[in-house]
Amino acid sequence: MRRRALGCSVALVSLLVSGCAKSPVSVDVEPPRVARPEARGHITARAGRAGAVVAAPHGSSDLRTDEMATEIARRTGFGLVVATGFSLPPDAPGLPGRRLQVNRPYDGIAAHGQSEERATAEARAVYDEYERHVREASRGPLRLYVEIHGNNRHETATRIEIATTGVDRGYAMQLKTLLELTRDAHLRTNREAPRLDVWIEPVDRLVFGATGAKRDGILRVPERALHIELPKIAREEFGSLYAAILAEFLTEALVLRRLP
Repeated sequence: MRRRALGCSVALVSLLVSGCAKSPVSVDVEPPRVARPEARGHITARAGRAGAVVAAPHGSSDLRTDEMATEIARRTGFGLVVATGFSLPPDAPGLPGRRLQVNRPYDGIAAHGQSEERATAEARAVYDEYERHVREASRGPLRLYVEIHGNNRHETATRIEIATTGVDRGYAMQLKTLLELTRDAHLRTNREAPRLDVWIEPVDRLVFGATGAKRDGILRVPERALHIELPKIAREEFGSLYAAILAEFLTEALVLRRLP
């Protein structure tokens, strides 16, 4: 796979990005640190490129998002935060199990609406610990924060959805085009892989808008945030390919300048 699928000679990318992004900077990386605010789960954090963090707050329940976030951090040099575990027993036999949401101070049921979420002291303690690790992994002001999530919804099975904060419509179109070009460049040498559509706020109307994390959680913290929802095929059969696509996209997105 070519390391630079989007070269400086591509005219549209030259308009989108002020010069080609250099390879990820070399950083002093701390050994992973594991916090255990409760016995239910673990938060693993590692500092990286200043101002940029990639995270998987549902690393267990959103299958393989922990692996994808780790690979993206390796390729980009971004800081890394991964939460695993944090499952809760169901409220009664026969009901689905709950989880601490980690990226916001609530518990709830995966893939269920926010109307079923509950604010609890335990959820607050875990969220506070998670936010602290995100801030520390950033090594200063958080310019770009990226979350990797997964879903198995039928209506989103053929697309990547990106909820955003700090991104207006024009800038979202630049990001959308950049990701589409990066995807297509990689798929030219991986023709068996699915060509997933790219939907992004505020250009597109999403199923997964991350409203809870925007209102009360971690998405209030950064200058810009990308909450990326991946269908099952992008995390399992073609997880390595889409991790590479997202890593290249995010390396460029970090230096992407808004067009006038």
